[in-house]
Amino acid sequence: MALNAEDGRLKMIKEQIESRGIRDTLLLSALEKVPRHLFVPPEYRDLAYSDQALPSYCGQTISQPYMVAIMTELLALDKSKNVLEIGTGTGYQTGILAKLAGEVYSMEIVPDLHKQAQINLSDFHFSNIHFILGNGYEGYPAAAPYDAIIVTAAPPIIPEKLKKQLAPGGKMVVPVGEYRQMLYLLTKGSDGFLSEKEIFPVVFIPLRK
Repeated sequence: MALNAEDGRLKMIKEQIESRGIRDTLLLSALEKVPRHLFVPPEYRDLAYSDQALPSYCGQTISQPYMVAIMTELLALDKSKNVLEIGTGTGYQTGILAKLAGEVYSMEIVPDLHKQAQINLSDFHFSNIHFILGNGYEGYPAAAPYDAIIVTAAPPIIPEKLKKQLAPGGKMVVPVGEYRQMLYLLTKGSDGFLSEKEIFPVVFIPLRK
């Protein structure tokens, strides 16, 4: 790598994350403590701390560092909250969530990625991650309701089952769309009403069924 891993990570946090307005100190600390290069295929590790999404295993991608940061910050996590993650991928976002939330239920539909994420995260010894192999459109009702839901691939519309599994007061961040995608923040009121806020246009791989 052009920089050593630690220097590259600190440079990423300062120039890509803090410079774009991310101020949550616990989130910044999590980004420092979960090294992105460990979650990137070996042939792309020289680019692990660059300002871009990268190819991953099984035709998937690992999100741009800023995208990981902003989607996580929007959830306003703390250790009292449980999170449902749709799309474990290689486990990078999962590790960030585990540093901040109480319990993390992470779903992946691709068996090889489901296994790879567990390997990638094994050295961290997290005790609050629950790995689930399954269809993210269905969510994971066994542990619902969730204080936060994060979807890391784009459905054409927001799955109704995910809306139902969000707790009152909970937040969901999800990219939506087929040809043009928008990142949405949904907040469920105490009456069950869901308010939607557009964040900005994005490009994600489609959510698989």
